[in-house]
Amino acid sequence: MKGSRSETGRSGEQIACSYLESMGHVILERNWRTGHLEIDIVSRDGAGIHFVEVKTRRPPLVALPQDNVGHAKQQKLARAALAYLNTVGGVGNSEDCHFDVMGVLLDDENHSVEWVPDAFFPIFV
Repeated sequence: MKGSRSETGRSGEQIACSYLESMGHVILERNWRTGHLEIDIVSRDGAGIHFVEVKTRRPPLVALPQDNVGHAKQQKLARAALAYLNTVGGVGNSEDCHFDVMGVLLDDENHSVEWVPDAFFPIFV
């Protein structure tokens, strides 16, 4: 299952989508982009809209994949989410927004998923 970084990322995002769907989410978008901003997954469940950052890694690890979403990445995701809500008519106008992080660890034959719902709460200034 080894491959390039982009193949690893695509595999992780597919695993993350499948996981979210198994948890009752409907996938609205994958790799939504505007300008230099991107959202890996936009999904919806009974709690609202989820903007999901997916980090996929292969062993050996220095840190857990989800630990690689720092303040700067959080701010970019928040700006992308705001742009998404302003662009996609009618979506999220009255729904709660959640910022989740999913860490996917791939090895040659297995994978594991660590979902951190509401991983952070952006502050808009």
